[in-house]
Amino acid sequence: MNKPITFILLSIFLGSVTAQANAESTLERIKNSGKIVVGYRDAAEPISYTVNGSPKGYAIDVCNNVISDIKKTLNKPNLGVEYRTVYPMTRVPDILTGRIDLECGTTTNTTQRQEVVDFSTSYFMTEVRVAVKNSAHINTIDGLAGKAVATTKGTTSDRYMVALKRNNTLDIKNIFGSDNNETFALLASGRATGLAMDDNTLAGLIAKSEHESDYKMIGPVLSKEPYGVMIAKNNPQLKAIVDHAITQMWTSGNMSKLYKKWFQSPIPPNNMNLNMLPSSSFKELEKKPNDDGVDLS
Repeated sequence: MNKPITFILLSIFLGSVTAQANAESTLERIKNSGKIVVGYRDAAEPISYTVNGSPKGYAIDVCNNVISDIKKTLNKPNLGVEYRTVYPMTRVPDILTGRIDLECGTTTNTTQRQEVVDFSTSYFMTEVRVAVKNSAHINTIDGLAGKAVATTKGTTSDRYMVALKRNNTLDIKNIFGSDNNETFALLASGRATGLAMDDNTLAGLIAKSEHESDYKMIGPVLSKEPYGVMIAKNNPQLKAIVDHAITQMWTSGNMSKLYKKWFQSPIPPNNMNLNMLPSSSFKELEKKPNDDGVDLS
């Protein structure tokens, strides 16, 4: 009985705050405040992470291009930029309440999220996979039946694995971490047998682990999901700027260069190289950039 009441009160609160945040457009808020506030993930190498207190990664480079175009449009070359860490459970509310102006991380553009926020043209396409330890001798997700599988709470991987269990497709025990590092620790410690996550994030976590050769990704691909810059709804001018900047990166070949920089070259802080080939899903997006969301219902 208390749960529905709590949900209703939260919805009313968010609706009220969102209305206040959208009283002025995001571009107006940026112009009036003299800065752009960017939300990012701090532990999603190589897309979005922190090195010595500074945000780095593929998505950060994408958003730097977007920010340059916003500065030109507003004729404010000295516009400040503030980065704020966001988490899976808070990133959408952070956009809704105006705590951040743009979110540049590993957020999947879904039709469900499109009901409350907008997404730019996608800048990356990930494939959700499962990682296990080699010592488990498991080669497909069917081998995880009856075992614990970890995901990060509030992610699309979380929803996907819960759905598999709910639909009796795979009898697993779902356990959760609050962020990617905590979730990987569940697998590393043996508390989980499998770890479901975006393949790029999995590759980064495995590469920086103490025993990289202990882990592998198994099939099949569970989902193909696009990443986009998340912004508040009803901001057509801002969306047009962001879309144009990202589409230009695709058509100019700069996005391909970014991929090589972050997935096929040594990256900070320890010069690890993921040596990760672009997936077929990434190549499809490269041929036809779009802002289509995926339906995860």
